[in-house]
Amino acid sequence: MSQPTNSTDQFWRHEKCANIRAYIYRSDLLPTSETFIKAQAGALTRFRHQFVGLGRVRLGLSVGQDAITLTRRTSFLARVRRRLYKELAIAPRFHKQIAAAGGSLVHAHFASDGAVISPLCRNLKLPLIVTLHGYDVSVRCDFKKRYERLWADAALFICVSEFIRQKALAAGFPDQKLLVHYIGVDSSQFIPNAAPPEDGLVLFVGRLVEKKGCEYAINAMQTLQQRIDTARLVVIGDGPLKSSLQDLARQQGVRCEFLGAQPSHVIRDWLGRASLFCAPSVTAPNGDSEGLGIVFLEAQAMQVPIVSFQHGGIPEAVAHGETGLLAPEGNHEVLAQHILTFLTDKAFREKCGTAGRERVQRLFNLQTQTAILERIYEQVLAGGKVDGRDHFSDSANLAA
Repeated sequence: MSQPTNSTDQFWRHEKCANIRAYIYRSDLLPTSETFIKAQAGALTRFRHQFVGLGRVRLGLSVGQDAITLTRRTSFLARVRRRLYKELAIAPRFHKQIAAAGGSLVHAHFASDGAVISPLCRNLKLPLIVTLHGYDVSVRCDFKKRYERLWADAALFICVSEFIRQKALAAGFPDQKLLVHYIGVDSSQFIPNAAPPEDGLVLFVGRLVEKKGCEYAINAMQTLQQRIDTARLVVIGDGPLKSSLQDLARQQGVRCEFLGAQPSHVIRDWLGRASLFCAPSVTAPNGDSEGLGIVFLEAQAMQVPIVSFQHGGIPEAVAHGETGLLAPEGNHEVLAQHILTFLTDKAFREKCGTAGRERVQRLFNLQTQTAILERIYEQVLAGGKVDGRDHFSDSANLAA
């Protein structure tokens, strides 16, 4: 593995470079489903983070009073202004605020947001790093038309999984700028419940859209409940498919409770009660796919075994046969068999739960992974060539 260059160490030892500000860009600050972005920013230790966006999400996550936004309003005119900025990238006052705050680099999440902020980065000569999460490289579109300028402007594209790296390559993203780096989870926040799980409780957490595959969980539960009449499914999440999924559960006589969208502490409480976590993501008709699935890592950190499909980046998050069981994509009958295995084999369930937490702490530790991210920041700021094909591939070695 290539090690960081000496120029990086020299750069970081320079007194004036201590505690540099990194702008964390998301056009909409910040959906409640994106706690992983806030957690990663909050785990930075050698960089001060400051959120930048076009506006705040109503009832979204708190991103600090110092967040810089194009507009603080939610009116129709404010929405038009945000839309115009995405097209024209003209907002002198907004740009002046960002320049005055003294940030040294921009880390944007999702390629679409990277494209929005790219013109400002060119004008202010700020290095741009973009994290690719999933839909931004898996939903079919004319990638060259949409992102060709971004391909040239960005210093680096961080892929949340090898699966996403392969999708980005197929879309035309430059090979030498693609780097796989896993986002971590805070295992001190996601800890196992001391009390035993509720018998038969299967938990689903996710947006109620096609990609998340909730219908397959319901179908699997219908098969399962013929064998275990105490089994029940709890669904946390909201979305356009909610009513149709509720209808499906009623038609099939599945014991299923829909709780809607819930804050992170409520999700943690339910994870602590669950016998297993089932989120059988699939490829949506438009190509949208699961990049990694942070909630899979959160569940494993709490020693909750996983049942899902062999889809997208999930096999990187879940070790089949060790921390969970993965069925062929779309096969709800095998999915049901895997759920049955965990509900009837306590020893195997506990073994997978223990292995899951150990794996998260080894490969997906938030502090370790964020420290590596800061080394990436440093090398980009030092002007070093970060070649994703051979740099930072050994997280444990680099972190040491």
